[in-house]
Amino acid sequence: MKRLFYLVDSIDSVQNISDDLHQRGVTDWRFHIVSKDEAGLYTHRLHSASVLDKTDLPRFVERGMLIGALFALFFVVPLALWGGLEWPMAAYVAMGAFAIIAGGWLGGFGGISTENYRIRKFHGDIEAGRYLVMVDVPKKHVSQMEELMALNHPEAELQGEGSSFNNPLAGADGKIHVVH
Repeated sequence: MKRLFYLVDSIDSVQNISDDLHQRGVTDWRFHIVSKDEAGLYTHRLHSASVLDKTDLPRFVERGMLIGALFALFFVVPLALWGGLEWPMAAYVAMGAFAIIAGGWLGGFGGISTENYRIRKFHGDIEAGRYLVMVDVPKKHVSQMEELMALNHPEAELQGEGSSFNNPLAGADGKIHVVH
């Protein structure tokens, strides 16, 4: 799935885009709006982006779980194999599972307070009162959606496209950096 990002100036335009997309079979699950005016979105019955779309919660939870898995791999597994403790295997499995779950839980604290890395570059526009419309489309239909939006909604400025899936290894700029 690809996510197309559009900036729109008025809520009436967003309403027209929403109606048009719904008529073409795009459900609310594939169409998200980020706005400073949450009350306006509610009043117009527009699908506001969820906390999972607005924050880095999923990405940080995934990162925390990866760190927890590494902790389990490098500490719990050697402890189980060479630790000299006569604990049942279930105790080591439980410690490994706890490390993974605790890592995800702790990662969530950082993610819930961090703006999503894919919408961070639109922060200024959103704060200025513009609406960020995100549409998820299958890769094979991206060009059709771009043509549809350009033809029916020229006021919607295409800002780019990205994946609709989170990348837990992406940096603040959305790219993977092995060495900083």
